[in-house]
Order: sequence, then C-alpha cells, then structure tokens
Amino acid sequence: MNETIDERLDAEFAREVEENQLQLRGALRATYDFIVCGSGSSGSVVARRLAENSDVSVLLIEAGGSDSATEVQIAAAWPLNLGSARDWAFNALPNPYLNGRSLPMSMGKVLGGGSSINVMLWVRGHKSDWDYFAAEAGDPAWSYESVLGIYREIENWQGAPDPARRGQDGLLYVTPPLDPHPVAAAMLDAASELDIPVFDDLNGAMMEGSGGASYFNLRIRDGKRQSIFRSYTFPLMNQPNLTVLTGTLVTRVIIDRGAAVGVECIRDGRTQRFLASQEVILSLGAIQTPKVLMQSGIGDAKVLTSLGIPVVQDLPGVGANFQDHVMVSSCIWEYPDPLPPHDNGGEATIFARSTSELDSPDIQLLQIQFPVATPELAARYPVQAGSWGIFPALLRPHSVGRLRLTGAKPEDPILIDSQILSDPADLIALRRCVELAREVGNSQALESFVKREVMPHTRSSADIDNFIRDGLTTVWHQSCTAKMGQDDMSVVDGRLKVYGVDRLRIADASVMPRVPLANTMAPSVIIGEQASRAIVRERRL
Repeated sequence: MNETIDERLDAEFAREVEENQLQLRGALRATYDFIVCGSGSSGSVVARRLAENSDVSVLLIEAGGSDSATEVQIAAAWPLNLGSARDWAFNALPNPYLNGRSLPMSMGKVLGGGSSINVMLWVRGHKSDWDYFAAEAGDPAWSYESVLGIYREIENWQGAPDPARRGQDGLLYVTPPLDPHPVAAAMLDAASELDIPVFDDLNGAMMEGSGGASYFNLRIRDGKRQSIFRSYTFPLMNQPNLTVLTGTLVTRVIIDRGAAVGVECIRDGRTQRFLASQEVILSLGAIQTPKVLMQSGIGDAKVLTSLGIPVVQDLPGVGANFQDHVMVSSCIWEYPDPLPPHDNGGEATIFARSTSELDSPDIQLLQIQFPVATPELAARYPVQAGSWGIFPALLRPHSVGRLRLTGAKPEDPILIDSQILSDPADLIALRRCVELAREVGNSQALESFVKREVMPHTRSSADIDNFIRDGLTTVWHQSCTAKMGQDDMSVVDGRLKVYGVDRLRIADASVMPRVPLANTMAPSVIIGEQASRAIVRERRL
C-alpha cells in the first residue's frame, strides 16, 4: 500500500516530536514557568494555550504512558482500554443501595486521559448547566452565551451549518455519523413514533430545550479517535518550550508561605521535585486532584489533622460533592439477523424528562449496537452476541458521595463512597428511564431489528428495581469534588483559583458545581479554555 503525502508528513512530524521530547526529557530543568499536572481533556488544553507563547516554559506531567496503542487510536477498539494499563481502575466502596456491589470507576491513565479511552461522544452540556455554573461562580464568563462563543471558536464542525451555535475553523474535528447504523436511524424513527422531537444536531437548539432525539456528535475521523491531547497538545510538542513527561505521578503540591511553588512526583521509582515560577495547575481528574490536594494539606482540617497531615488551608469541600452519571447496563434486544457495529458502536440518543414538571432533561437513552451486561445481569439473562441495547441513564442525580483519604503517603488509597441511589428520587427517575427505553426498543420503528426482548423482559416492579440495582454502572463522568462557587464548600473561584492558596489553579471536571447534562469531555475542554484564558489575562502573557 502506497504511503500518501499526508501520511508521510505526519510520520515526519511524529519523528520530529519524538526527537525533541527525548532531548527535553534528557535535560529536565529544575524550574518551569508553569507546571500542568495531567494531560486529559482540560490539562491538554491548558498546556497548549500556555505553550503558544514561545517565551513561556511549560512542563506537562502525566502519570500514564504513550497514547500510541492501537486500542487508543482505533475508534471501535475503545472497550479494550477499560481495565487495561491505560485505566486507573478505581473501584467505589461496596454500595448497599446496589445490592452491595462495588462499581468500577474507570479513568484514563494515558496521554489524553479520558479522551483517549472514552466513547468519543462530543456533548456540550445544556444551556441550564452553563447558566447554573455562572450563577454559582458569580461570573458571567461561565454563562451559556459566553461558553457558546468558545465552542464556536474551537470546533471544526462537519455537520449542517449553524453559525449561531457551531464553528467550522477550530482545532476540534466534530462530526455526526457519516453513515449511520440502521438501528440508530430506526431509533430516531422510534422517537418520532413516540412524539419525541428529532433534531438535526445534538448540540444545537436541542441543548436549549426540554429534550429530544438526535445522532451523537463524534470525535472520530476516518475510523480513528481524535483525542483532546492529539488535537491540542501534540501539534506543539516539537517546540522547545513544551516538555511532556510521562510515567510520572504527582503526589504533592509544594506550598511555601501560602503559595504553590512546585510539585513533588514519583518518577522511575524515585521522588523528584519540579518548581514553577508562575503557577501550578492541577488537571488530574475528580479523584486524583482531591487526593493530591489533601495530601498537600488542602482540605477538611479535622480530617487532615486526624491523618497527621499539616493543614495548609482548611477547605472542607475538597473530596465532597462527588457526582457521576449512572446507567443501567442495559436493556437488550436480539437481532433477527446480526449487524456489525459502526464507529464507536453508539450513534443515537434521546434526552427526556422523567416528569413533566421539569424544565430540562434528567434522563437519557444511549443506544449501543452490541450487547453489554453486568456480570450480575448476565448470570440471570442469556445474552446472545447478535444483540443490541439501550442504556437508560440518569443525568440529574440527587445522590451525592464523598472521597475519603486514608493516609498521608502517596500509596495510601483514596476511598470512593459514591452513595449512588442513596436518594430515592434517583431510583424513581431510573424506573421511568427503563420504561422509556422499552417503549423505544419495542416500537414499530424498531420492529424489524427485534427477534425478542432479552432483558429486562418483566413487568414486575420488584424485578425492575433489582434489574436497576444489579445492572447499574457508572458512565465514567466522575466530577464535582473540588467545586467552583462562593459558599463554604467551594474549593475554587470563578477563575479556578484555589481559595487561600496563591498560584494554584484546578482545571478538570472536579471544579463542576454539578454534573452537566453531557458527557464530560466537551465541558472539560471549556474548563481548560477558561483556566488558560484567565491565566493569560492575569499574567499578561
């Protein structure tokens, strides 16, 4: 097979990047202007935006390794990343509301973080989310209208033009499915059959109203994943002012006289320190960021004192307010004649309200083109390989959990007390969501794709509740554990600066005041953009 000119240029640039980074890692500096901890959907953005100024030196630290694995690059291979070396493989504590089950909490441990192992869905968040963020922060820069301007700037939208909402000249290639799977197309027909409005664009007017159905926006190009790291950071890695350090675990922020002056890390089994002359930015995700904060002396003073950690700043909100989207894995139908999956295996969705009293969606149906079931459900229902499913998902959880630190050492684990389904309102909403999923799956529009309903295949209320408790999984949208706001439980202000600690900012999903009506990748990019823009303004870069 002949190599194209683009492939040759890409290979040459990759070699240039490798040579430059080998040189930079071979001559690590003691001090950089900025240290960005974590290369996920926020950290990659911050690192790029700062490194665009050639006079600024940036160190980007990542605990994981390279993103060059086939399982990362090929879009259809995403399930193979879960539980792999590229996954932090956290587990929540056993949950009495889930029949004692302990849920896996996958998070990316690789260049690109979650954007390198996720399902590549680009969902911006509902208008109500961003206006809520602005109200909590007391800053109109977080409002929907303001954020919409950033989205227009950063997107390279491949769908139907919508100049008021979509951009076409940005860094991020975003596309609707180019050849939608037949069962995905039929799901939208089913929505129409049930009087659910169908929209041309998930991220258009649909995210300003009370719900609807649409194809997903995807971060996939020619069958390959488009991670945030590859779109933002990689193109600048041939520059001398951006050093990307993999296999390096950040364990502590070094704080001197109330200001962050650097970080302590473990690299190649040894402790190493790097100093920052301007700022440290934590982008480690909603589990690791609170852990590092607490082990640096920033958190609930009573808890820190009990663990022998000297208190630097008493912020009881660190590790609190844990939120996540959850889904039931899953309502399944057997195909009469099996069809192979497309793209990421899930191209269509429905956002809905569990009760008409709500003014925005609180439940979601995510179609999956192959069968997925928890071990507990698979033990009760014989699932055929030639099947497809719908995940009933909860978008507005009332249940809120907490992270609990167990010690002062880097190896001391953090406990995830998720409290999922602890609020009875969440189970009520999920019941309605399962009901809606079955209405869609058993509709006339999908009839030709159904040989039989595999599960839950019951009408008993008790059976449905157990189906939910045994089938519930996370959607891997862990967030809100260092929230932005102005109350006593807030950790950062509207500029994402940590209260009471100078030169320390957080840019990741932990700063969300609540989990949005969205997969968290796109909102996390906005968080990275907001953080970097605030830094550039304040530092006059």
